[in-house]
This record gives sequence, C-alpha cells and structure tokens, in this order.
Amino acid sequence: MGKIAVVTDTNCGLTPEQGLKMGVHIIPMPFYINDTEYLESVDMSIADFYKREKEGVDVHTSQASPASVLEKWDELLENHDQIVHIPMSSALSSSYDTAMMLSNDYEGRVFVVDNKRISITQMQSAIDAMYLAGQGLDGAQIRERLEAGALDCSIYIMLDTLTYLKKGGRITPTAAALGNLLRLKPVLQIQGEKLDAFAKARTSQAGKSIMINAIKKDIDERFGGDADNINLWVVHSDNLEECEKFREEVKEVIPIENIDIYELPCSIGVHIGPGSLAVGITKKVK
Repeated sequence: MGKIAVVTDTNCGLTPEQGLKMGVHIIPMPFYINDTEYLESVDMSIADFYKREKEGVDVHTSQASPASVLEKWDELLENHDQIVHIPMSSALSSSYDTAMMLSNDYEGRVFVVDNKRISITQMQSAIDAMYLAGQGLDGAQIRERLEAGALDCSIYIMLDTLTYLKKGGRITPTAAALGNLLRLKPVLQIQGEKLDAFAKARTSQAGKSIMINAIKKDIDERFGGDADNINLWVVHSDNLEECEKFREEVKEVIPIENIDIYELPCSIGVHIGPGSLAVGITKKVK
C-alpha cells in the first residue's frame, strides 16, 4: 500500500503543531465569540477561549468550511496515495456528513471514518489509524477497523457549574439555579453517540469517585479486566492543578503508570464551561 495521510481536527484536543509531531494532520475548527470567527489553537488558544467564556461572552462553535477541508486534502494528495479522515462523531456534528459528501469526488483516495468519537478518544482514533497504516492496511481497511471499534471508548466529565448547560438550552434556568445553589457536581458521559447525563454528586470528591469507579467498571466488564488493554487519560477545562491531583487519585485505583493530561476542546467547552474534570478510556487496537 502507498503512503496514507491521517487527518482529523482540533475537536480531538490536539493543536496542529502537536498533531504534526505525531504525524497526524489537524484541521483547526472555527468558533465564534460575539459573531467574530476564530480558529481553534490558531487565532486563539484553548486557555484564552476559556478565559473569554468566563467573561460571559456569547460563544458558539461551527464545522470547518468545505474549502478548508478540500484544501487540506488536495495538499496531502500531492504526496500521499490515500487519506483517512476522522471528524468528530456524526451524532454531535454535521462535519461527518459534509466530509462524506466532499469525498465523493475523491473515490478510492479519501476514506471518511465515523467511529463516534470526540476529544481524546478521537485523538486515539487518529493514532490508531497511523498504527494500522504502518501495519500495511489500506484506507478502506483502516476505516472498517476503526468503525468496528467505535464504541470501545468512554469519557466521563464532572462539571463545575450548570451555568453553561443552561446557556446552551440543555437545562432550564430553574434547574441550573437549583443545582448551583445545592452545589451539585453533575457527571456526564460520552460513550459513542452523544453527551448524556450519568450521575449527580454533592461534592467534587464524590464526583471524582463516580468517574473512577465508572472507568474501573468499563475495564472489568467491557475491556477484559486488563489495564494493559486500554488507553487512559485525564482531561480538564481550564482546571490543570485539580486535574494533576485527579490523575494521582486515578493511579491509586487503576494500575497505569503514565497517564497524560489534555484539555477538552472548544466543541465540548462551549457546553460545559471551565472548571471541569474528565477521564477518558479506549480499548487498544491490536
């Protein structure tokens, strides 16, 4: 098989520079603050995004323009035979549908993957695609393998506040006010299709315990009970110091020596706001 380029976007949590170090090509995703467009990690860092969000500005995200996707594909196909393109889950964005439509003009050269992921699990899909290409699989085979393992992943997120769910219309103002008054720490889950409620905690410590136990249950019941069979990360939104402490708590329960820390991308941060903690897991590709 000839050279294969792996393409994803900043919804995976990587900057374009970080992606290049891994050999993955990253398309910056646009977002809007008070109707001004910015490109994630290009025009504004994740840290500055959360800073602006704290200021109460109006923020919303969007999919990459078709022109930017086509430009990246055409550039890569000058030196590659095929492209494996991994957008965020089709249940969370229309990016997949757009890419599929655009790929019709690149028959046999561009393979768009929908393996139902976002953030670090989407990042791992890109890394897995690189590994599979190195094993000699072609674009069609890589897409098949990634989509077959689409649900072999989980992300659990503990919110610091309900304010941003209210702002996005996902809960009522009354529910948000009551939750904030009671200092509830809701835990959300992303397992394939969408962002769902998972549990409610009265304290941050209880919320962290819920997430750790959920990951432990996933390992035991879904991934063969072997920590060597999974990839694991801790993630945050503008909450690095607490995330570093959380990592040590995870290590006490799950025997993994190296657990990397990443930030949640704008596409999630716009809905949950700063101050969150999360943990993500995927089953390793063999």
